[in-house]
Amino acid sequence: MVIWKSLSETDIEVFNAINGEIKREDEGLELIPSENYVSKAVMQAMGSVLNNKYSEGYPGKRYYGGQEFTDIVETLAIERAKKLFNAEHVNVQPYSGSPANLAAYLAVMKPGDKLMGLALSQGGHLTHGHKVSQTGKLFKAVQYELDPETKTLDYDAIRKLAEKEKPQVIVSGYTAYPREIDFKEFAEIAKDVGAYSMADIAHIAGLIAGGAHPSPFPHMDIVTTTTHKTLRGPRGGMIMCKDDDRLHEKYHSDSKYNLAQLIDRSVFPGLQGGPHMNIIAGKAVAFEEDLQPEFKEYAAQVVKNAKALADALMEYGFELVSGGTDNHLILIDLTNKGITGMQAEKALDKAGITLNKNTVPFDPRPPFDPSGIRLGTPAITTRGMKESEMKEIASFMNEALENINNDSKLKEIKQKVKDLCSNYPLYELYKA
Repeated sequence: MVIWKSLSETDIEVFNAINGEIKREDEGLELIPSENYVSKAVMQAMGSVLNNKYSEGYPGKRYYGGQEFTDIVETLAIERAKKLFNAEHVNVQPYSGSPANLAAYLAVMKPGDKLMGLALSQGGHLTHGHKVSQTGKLFKAVQYELDPETKTLDYDAIRKLAEKEKPQVIVSGYTAYPREIDFKEFAEIAKDVGAYSMADIAHIAGLIAGGAHPSPFPHMDIVTTTTHKTLRGPRGGMIMCKDDDRLHEKYHSDSKYNLAQLIDRSVFPGLQGGPHMNIIAGKAVAFEEDLQPEFKEYAAQVVKNAKALADALMEYGFELVSGGTDNHLILIDLTNKGITGMQAEKALDKAGITLNKNTVPFDPRPPFDPSGIRLGTPAITTRGMKESEMKEIASFMNEALENINNDSKLKEIKQKVKDLCSNYPLYELYKA
């Protein structure tokens, strides 16, 4: 039967593409801050027979039969996430971070209500109300910005804007912000203006779980996240929230549901059908790994590496947005180097260093060819690299960007990168 054939027998083109990606990842430096490497155990769970099972509904209340083991898996994921984040209620079914955000909004807002988040060009996410996102079309977006001088959050300005606009939801947590976030201050601002406080911790969830960044709990009403990035789990999403009867009478005075129930109903049946049980199994496994003492060491090392890399880059004259980093992420304004983010990304790609072009706050350049680049340390820390390797990586980057039009030089740097990576073999992890 065809279903018992291996991938190499069934589809040699896909098989070869996957092997090409294995080689690319193993021999190169992955500096995209939203990427990481999952464990062999997580990979096995994602590739399991749970892929075959439909499980619409929630544990103990499904619409299809045969749920004995799916209920066990989803309950494990929920309980482990609660313990990991000290959360009162968890929904592990969102397919990714974007639908998790939309489900959270629709649980507590109606179309036309005000959503307040950081502008995309300042480090926010598309789903925080950008005009091209459904979140900016369904809701009236109110966008706050960073302080023009420090390029950091200005809590006084955020409070003034919230008091003026009276949004229904205020979002904190970002996609390109290298500093710590004061979740308590955001929660107080939201409470004072009658809004729900929501944190999107997709980038920093692993740092929070590992104690390397302040937690949004118990301050925030709703917390969304992806389950990959610094959490080192499968590509997916999750929503956490308070499990009580706290509802703003203005919006839900006639509701028989509390906040946790509104979230669950918004995910299913509101936005999604059958959850991806193989991915939920991967989440359960990752959360168990994240609960181990060594994960705290990992999270701390991610931050140490980011600070070491930031310091080394600044020694080469790179201008870091906000002057450094408190987390896993570094944002560089290349204006003083006379090159664009797109030019840098392409040159570094040729040198075996993967990162992404990115706008910087108040960027005069367009998003597809911005002034900056964004990089981070989660993946290289997973490989076992530490502060001394950060200095090497900074030197590779500096050399590459000084030779962006010299392909032979970039090829030489790529060999240096490969030699460094050979000391930290990645896909030994997945061998039987």
